[in-house]
This record gives sequence, C-alpha cells and structure tokens, in this order.
Amino acid sequence: MVSESSRSSRRRGSAQKKGILCGHGERPVLRVSRTKENPGRRFWGCVYYEVNDECEFFHWEDPEAGSEDPHVARLKRKVVDLKADVKASEWKLKVAAVLGMVGWVACVCCWLQVLLNHNQDKNLAMKVEIVDMKFDYVLPMHYLYYRVVAL
Repeated sequence: MVSESSRSSRRRGSAQKKGILCGHGERPVLRVSRTKENPGRRFWGCVYYEVNDECEFFHWEDPEAGSEDPHVARLKRKVVDLKADVKASEWKLKVAAVLGMVGWVACVCCWLQVLLNHNQDKNLAMKVEIVDMKFDYVLPMHYLYYRVVAL
C-alpha cells in the first residue's frame, strides 16, 4: 500500500490526525494520492515519507471508500469538487451583479448631477435676463446688480 502512494502530494495544516504518531514520533500529514488506482484519494502518511523509507505509516482518510469500486469513489469525489466549484462561481456571479448595479447607479447619479447643473445654469441665465428686462428702466443699476448676484 505504501508503494501505491509514492506519487502523492503532501499537505500540512490543521487537518493533522490527532493522537496518532508515526514511527518517527511525528504527527502524520494529510496527503492526496496521485496514483492510477486511487487518484485524488486522501490518506495520512509520515512527515518524512519521501525522505526516509524506514517508517511505513499509512492510513486512508476515508476507509469506507476502500470497499467501493474505485471508479465510483472517484466520481463521488469529482461530484463534491464540482459542487464546490459551482458554489464559488455562484458567489462570484452575485458579487459581479452587485458591482454592476452599483456602477450603473453611480453613472445615473453622475448624469443627473450634470443635467441638474446644466439646468441650473440655464435657469440662472434666464432669471438674469428676466430681471434685466423687468427692472432695466425702473430700478437703479446697483439694485439690479445686487438682484442678479443674490440669485
């Protein structure tokens, strides 16, 4: 069994098997098999597996899968991986949709701001013209100037 897992990738982390030690007195490391017989299947192995052949600690992570057909077990793992990929893709799609909506709202707000500023400039020009037309001959010039500046 140890020779089956000779081409494996080693993963360290919080998933170390607690309470069990290998022949070197170290905690085993979770690895992933890369063999044709058990591709992608996880197992616990010695920390020094690829360095030192003295310790032959080996334990499958999912012992019940050993009794299943390898093809079925491989397909089950593939389904789990694909479901995780779908979930991640759905999350990315939601984030992209929200960011797109925020972008459109920002564009509309900027466009409305430009329109309002443009209309205010037009209205101010019209008010100045109306004030100028109404009070040009009736009021003194300094009152007219005050009125236009006050708007």
